[in-house]
Amino acid sequence: MERVITLHIERLPEGAYLATSDDVQGLVAQGRTIAETLEIARDVARKLLEAQAERQSAPRLSPLAESFDYPLIVDS
Repeated sequence: MERVITLHIERLPEGAYLATSDDVQGLVAQGRTIAETLEIARDVARKLLEAQAERQSAPRLSPLAESFDYPLIVDS
């Protein structure tokens, strides 16, 4: 089942991007681009949620709605 996780993404001084989340404890991902950072964050979140489910301490995440807003980032 797909769930919604809110990420906070910031650009680091060296130009890389860092993603963290208040929804999934321990989620930290860093990449050279936003797309790479999101891909890494998705993998990290999946692994953290699997580990938490094994310990039966998984966070309660909102299910994916039928429609939602998504910020699309486009280079110009």
